[in-house]
Amino acid sequence: MPSVFSELSQFARNLPPEAAAALKRARNKERYRAAVERTWRNRPEVARFVLAHTNGIYIAKDERPRKGPDRHRDWWVFGIYLDDAAARTEVDAWQSVLLQALNAEGLSVDDLRFLPAKWDMRTRKLFPELSGDGAGEAVVAAPWAARHREEEASRGLDIVKCAVCLVFEDTERAWALLEKVRGAALDEVLRPIFGRGAAVRASGDGQQAQVFVVRDSALGPEAYRLTVAPECVRIEAGGPAGAFYAVQTLRQLIPAAALGAGNAAAVELPCATIEDAPRMGYRGAMLDVCRHFFTVEEVKAMLDLMALHKLNVFHWHLTDDQGWRIAIDRYPELTRVGSVRRRTLIGRDPGGEYDETCRYDETPHGGFYTKEQIRDVVAYAAERGITVIPEIEFPGHAVAALASCPWLSCTGEQYEVRQTWDIDDRVFCPGKETTFEFIEGVLAEVLELFPSEYIHIGGDECPMTFWQKCPHCAARMRSEGLTEWRQLQNYATARVERFLNAHGRRLIGWDEILEGDVTPTATIMSWRGAAGGVRAARQGNRAIMSPSEYCYLDYYQSEDRDAEPLAWGGYVSVAKSYSFDPFADLTPEQQRCIIGVQGNLWTEYIADWAHAQYMLLPRLAALAEVAWSPAGGAYDDFRGRMERMRREYDACGFRYAEHMFGE
Repeated sequence: MPSVFSELSQFARNLPPEAAAALKRARNKERYRAAVERTWRNRPEVARFVLAHTNGIYIAKDERPRKGPDRHRDWWVFGIYLDDAAARTEVDAWQSVLLQALNAEGLSVDDLRFLPAKWDMRTRKLFPELSGDGAGEAVVAAPWAARHREEEASRGLDIVKCAVCLVFEDTERAWALLEKVRGAALDEVLRPIFGRGAAVRASGDGQQAQVFVVRDSALGPEAYRLTVAPECVRIEAGGPAGAFYAVQTLRQLIPAAALGAGNAAAVELPCATIEDAPRMGYRGAMLDVCRHFFTVEEVKAMLDLMALHKLNVFHWHLTDDQGWRIAIDRYPELTRVGSVRRRTLIGRDPGGEYDETCRYDETPHGGFYTKEQIRDVVAYAAERGITVIPEIEFPGHAVAALASCPWLSCTGEQYEVRQTWDIDDRVFCPGKETTFEFIEGVLAEVLELFPSEYIHIGGDECPMTFWQKCPHCAARMRSEGLTEWRQLQNYATARVERFLNAHGRRLIGWDEILEGDVTPTATIMSWRGAAGGVRAARQGNRAIMSPSEYCYLDYYQSEDRDAEPLAWGGYVSVAKSYSFDPFADLTPEQQRCIIGVQGNLWTEYIADWAHAQYMLLPRLAALAEVAWSPAGGAYDDFRGRMERMRREYDACGFRYAEHMFGE
């Protein structure tokens, strides 16, 4: 029976609603029987099994109101009706079958919990009673059997409903795993080479296979073992992410000359066994789309680069002084006004004061992402094992928001979306209660779009010039018993964090939020050197290391600046990025608080995707290795291996800096 689990799920997805209900009404029963027999017309033994042991199969989204930290998540239920009272004797057998099926499909069953379930009268489906503390990747709901009145089905007589069901987190994740991880990932490698993708089949169907993908519960969720033997390729993975990374490694074993061939008859792979797992769980890259806007296709190209380098977190910088890039239904003026600036500074500010010596292009620059586009990007990232973390700046970097909603500032003045760079004194007013109503309203819609555990709220470079003159801020200081202006930002940050925590999320902020009191649950992104991350780890806060001297990819890649595209400043070579030690100056206990490493691409001087690629590559590869591989790697060894990666960059048409290759 486990071998037909995928077929059962696909069958449930395609079943007409009236047949899927499969209650006691005769016509629905007949439609269910007809659908089963039609689906397995060439395998009558399967049809007989399904009809003998079920009265219905369904997939449904649990849309009932829930409380607790998991109320924002989607739960999709795969259910099997056992309507007859006699069928209750088969519940244990069905649970065993489903557990085996999960294991055969490569899904995690290590942390399964049995939960009570309840019949939902509105949808006529069985749903588990989730406790609100998370369901992991899969939960098995205990069978529920109860007597209730089903008047339409039995003319007022009590009947018994009994069922078993599986529950999966994230939209249809259960059914997409095989297609997206095993099929789609492999297709992305094979199609450009052979002109066609892989045919994916369940194991044990008698067909000969060239690539086997199986789950090994002894491996971590991102770990894999890749074996290339004369007869086949075998991928053993601890989870879907591990299988995906194994495919990326397989791609790197394919001769670079074959990439993009389109009609190759065969490729030769070296026989090898590679067992690999990442050093850090958070391996990130940030793209600033506020200073210059990038299209959805360009954002997806960024995700493809990340997937190639086995990075798993995309930090999407969506709001800043120079542009607001995310649609918020409650405040449409944020994109109507805040997404477009009237003009943009050309080159650098000659005098450093943004005065009359500056030149502008006199061309409006703008753009934003609709909610549908954001969902598309989040789904595209998930298929590549990447989590998308949005950044909504608060309380600084707010001019685009203030230009859209003047009542959010201390003065209420009407501003323009900022046309130049650097730090702006005009920030959100934390003295006004309406400011917190605004940011919570924005975040409520953000949480609906992004299922990530973390939400980034910025918190950096927030001048207090206007606060010190603001009667609202002074009143807030008095009412909260604050004695220093910096504490006002601490208050604002803690208040937003409480909102996020109440919705089951965690807050990330740049290391400025350490200046003053910071809650022990806040996560620090250390950018002004590594000191902020070290301090955070020493006091028990989680931290992500992103120091500018190693991780800022908008800095020059060569000391010969005249030969380089315009950049923000500084100098970060590939060797410098590769030399970064995220655990320096920390004890083993403190090192556990460092959850990852991230490279950042700010785009003040990066106006197109070709330039962005040049700034990312190959430094992104160096940071990816810092986050993935054990400490102590030799740069010369990395440089030698990058010769092969360079050929892949060429085959894929990527633009990259060539300094590390001696050119």
